[in-house]
Amino acid sequence: MKKLVFLLAMLCVSPLLTHAANMGDDFHDHYVAGKSNLKAYNRDLNGLVGMVDFHTGKAKMFPGVNLGANVSVFKPSSDNNISSDSYTVLPFLVAETKIPYLGIGVVARGTDVNGYRSLGGGLTYQMTLIEFLNLSFGAFYDNGRTDWYRNDHYSASAIASTSVLIFTPYVGVGYDYGKLKTRKYTPNESVSDGTPRGMIGLNIHPFPLLTGFVAYTITKDSHGFTGGVGLSF
Repeated sequence: MKKLVFLLAMLCVSPLLTHAANMGDDFHDHYVAGKSNLKAYNRDLNGLVGMVDFHTGKAKMFPGVNLGANVSVFKPSSDNNISSDSYTVLPFLVAETKIPYLGIGVVARGTDVNGYRSLGGGLTYQMTLIEFLNLSFGAFYDNGRTDWYRNDHYSASAIASTSVLIFTPYVGVGYDYGKLKTRKYTPNESVSDGTPRGMIGLNIHPFPLLTGFVAYTITKDSHGFTGGVGLSF
């Protein structure tokens, strides 16, 4: 099952990754200490990672689990004078389960693609406000790095969704805060900043154990797209 999710992820993102710059090398080639807008780069990186918050695979109660493969595609802001690609592409693998009796979801997620490595996770909670409206809340932390910097990403998100046949449209809001520190430079530079995030998306459930989704994200400075698949068992 894990191999199937991984293969689906690679089929979805391989055409994009073929033309994507290595995030670490791209940073090193264009970063100039004291002159580059590291804060703008940090905000864009936070948005790229934060989009994964909205993976809503509807976690199964433990020992059940939902395995997902997401890909985030984010446009660097106009203030970001470090990233050279028109869009930054980053896939993630996500695993989620729910604690019995408490109803709290536990999420693990990570990536090691395109010169960027990250491992993180968080907690989620879902509730039904009224008969047709579901609310989901989540808080997450991710630790990422390239050869040239390290970053810590903190986020909180809330989603409202409703289900119509095999479709689940949703809207969400979130906030990303991140700290970034360069490595192997003299001197090294560090920044921290946060920005709000909004999203609108659609989940599709063509089969009982399979979920697909696409979504559009907007931040204060830019925008992006995310999509993926999830399998429950």
